[in-house]
Amino acid sequence: MKKGTTFEARIDKFADRGKSLSRIDGFVVFFPGGVPGDRVRATLVRSRSRHGEARVEELLEASDLRTDPRCRYFGVCGGCKWQHVRYEAQLDAKGQAVREAFEHHGGFENPTVHPAIGSDDPWFYRNKMEFSFSAERWLTREEIASGERFDLGFALGLHAPGHFNKVIDLTECHLQSELSAQLVNGFRRLALEREWDAWHIRNHRGYLRHLVIRQARHTDDLMVNLVTSRLDETRNEEIAAFLRAEFPAVTTFVNGIHSGVSQTAFGEALHTVFGPGLVRDRIGPYTFEIGPNAFFQTNTSQAERLYQVAKDYARLTPDDLVYDLYCGAGSITLFVAADARHVVGVELIEDAVVNARANAAANGIGNVTFETGDMLKLFTPDFVRKHGKPDVLIVDPPRAGMHPKVVRQIADLKPGRLVYVSCNPLTQARDLAALTEAYTLEEMQPVDLFPHTFHVENVARLTARA
Repeated sequence: MKKGTTFEARIDKFADRGKSLSRIDGFVVFFPGGVPGDRVRATLVRSRSRHGEARVEELLEASDLRTDPRCRYFGVCGGCKWQHVRYEAQLDAKGQAVREAFEHHGGFENPTVHPAIGSDDPWFYRNKMEFSFSAERWLTREEIASGERFDLGFALGLHAPGHFNKVIDLTECHLQSELSAQLVNGFRRLALEREWDAWHIRNHRGYLRHLVIRQARHTDDLMVNLVTSRLDETRNEEIAAFLRAEFPAVTTFVNGIHSGVSQTAFGEALHTVFGPGLVRDRIGPYTFEIGPNAFFQTNTSQAERLYQVAKDYARLTPDDLVYDLYCGAGSITLFVAADARHVVGVELIEDAVVNARANAAANGIGNVTFETGDMLKLFTPDFVRKHGKPDVLIVDPPRAGMHPKVVRQIADLKPGRLVYVSCNPLTQARDLAALTEAYTLEEMQPVDLFPHTFHVENVARLTARA
């Protein structure tokens, strides 16, 4: 099929990264925004030898899996991809994505994948949001059609999909809370009144870079972390006064400094303007201190379900020595510690380890040890001699998965039970495929921490081969 061809098709199934697909005479066509069961008129916009991508021009017949999106920015903003898909169908698609990742990318035959565990409330579920400032604003079709004049040199919101430098100036968002959206609107108003410049992503200049909001679910803690390109104490005093006057619910205000060119909200230096510089939240019976740069699962209620699955899969006994690799602020470490003899947590980010140790002390948990370092360099035979050979290994790496050398070290160490928690089933399948000689994949449990997106957490249980 040639690029530019207009055609009609019935969409068959969900595919990777939130798209759907249909097969037309053996040619696979991907449809961003399509839903299985839709009948559409579409135009092929990209074409390869065996597959292509089409733009839906007209929805001729809507799938029963469709529903009305809640947000006015849906279809333009990159925060949600599936608001137009019924939640039950989202869960089915995520379970299917895990299965296909392991069958097609990992080479596993008919793996045991349990139905995905869904969220009780798929709205306002995030405890953290990162909003971006930009000197290049993206206008929506509605804004363009309105005929109004807009300031294109300032935006605060989320990135337009496929545009690293363009940001949609959001006035509402249904991912975190109504208060979070009010904070975004308040900061926009303050910045425009003071004529503070937004970061120009391509020219690498400007003051305002990111607005990061952490909102605890089981306490009243609320952090504002304003990431700027430089420290300006006078402006920080103005912002502190603004927050105290208009948003008294904010319990701590942190100014993160990021002077580099990379587009990240990770501060190279942190200045606590007021409050403790962290938030406290609970998962199960445990309270966690979470700093500005620390990793913490963004869906608190679903994180508890995720950790319970990991704990159940570990089959812990009171004599077990457990390693928890990529432990972040120690949330899984502490969650499983009561059922084990000792747990050793390993994490790259020093601030997260400081939080982890404080979390252990605050919860009265003494049978844990935390080590800081790069997993590739730290997880060695010397490390094992120091801490002892583990009975259980729990790993929860970032989206890129584990380094091949770390995978080989796991195969050589070969603890009896391995629990792999992942936010990316593709890299998880790749890593576990490299462990098939050492381990048997017993079962997997997807857990939905990110409703209305195609992302899914997956927990795999493995046992060592004899």
